[in-house]
Amino acid sequence: MEKNGKRERQRGNEREGEDSLDIAEVTAENKRPKPENAVTIAVSTRVLFRTEREQKVFERHGVEEYLRYQIQHENEPFAPGPAFPFVKALEAVNSRLRQLYPQSEELFDIVLVTYNHAHVGIRLINTINHHNLFIERFCMTGGSSPIGYLAAWHTDLYLSADAQKVREALAEGIAVATVFMPEKQTEVSESQLRVAFDGDAVLFSDESERIFKAHGLDKFFEHERQNEDTLLDHGPLKGFLEALGKLQKKFYAKGQRLDCPIRTYLVTARSAASSGLRALKTLRAWGLEIDEALFLAGAPKGPMLEKIRPHIYFDDQMFHVEGAAEMGTIAAHVPYGVAQKRQAGK
Repeated sequence: MEKNGKRERQRGNEREGEDSLDIAEVTAENKRPKPENAVTIAVSTRVLFRTEREQKVFERHGVEEYLRYQIQHENEPFAPGPAFPFVKALEAVNSRLRQLYPQSEELFDIVLVTYNHAHVGIRLINTINHHNLFIERFCMTGGSSPIGYLAAWHTDLYLSADAQKVREALAEGIAVATVFMPEKQTEVSESQLRVAFDGDAVLFSDESERIFKAHGLDKFFEHERQNEDTLLDHGPLKGFLEALGKLQKKFYAKGQRLDCPIRTYLVTARSAASSGLRALKTLRAWGLEIDEALFLAGAPKGPMLEKIRPHIYFDDQMFHVEGAAEMGTIAAHVPYGVAQKRQAGK
């Protein structure tokens, strides 16, 4: 995508719509894309870093003691959290994209979204610099809900540890998930971003799942056969898969399909012969490619995910999220669809 004008190269230059930046040089290696051109990933502090100790201080002693603690420890960087390898993989993809398209702003852009007061910003910046992360956009709300800012950031995906805020963001139409930290964590690729999705109520609507919950497996299979050529409606994470696919095609255009640093997976409890056709036809009609599709016919997903080693796996059912986490996969819950009623009841 063309960028109007030349990059800033001198201290103090002003950009249209932005404050003056006190920086020596903005280069192709570290320039920030405009939010409307980027694939924007918003992550909370609690999923990017390990903040359990600080959270306990807040819960036991209140906000003032929490702020004092953070200031006293602001030179101690936080340890990496569950979303840290995912963010590092995003940056690795950006590096490859800049090599192929030096002027393009179609990149991942990471926004740190936190309830923290600005006083905690020093520790967060120190931590980001310590881990050599390139995160320039912060949203520090001082205890207020950050949900209203997500649309303004053109957010394509929001990852949080706060299940209530995730539900609020989902109600606003944001692609969002609650991220869980497994007790053990599987090593993942540092050069290829791997993202795995469940199908129904994640990429697709929960239409078919409603049939299964209400009428059982036989009626579900019958419904899928009768509607084989009827496209499924979209689910909450369809747009994020589209964003990934758009960046993949930039690598394909340069002859790097087999060496693409983004790989996507469909990991579904559907059966291939009896209900898989509709899912694949829907993806094709949407113009989306999925690199690998695993139709498990009800088999556990955890062992398959252990082999895939995704940076993140999205599912609407906590049963599968917990099973994935037990195998060391960073799993994220998408609280969408009919399955949430059963989980709420439990």
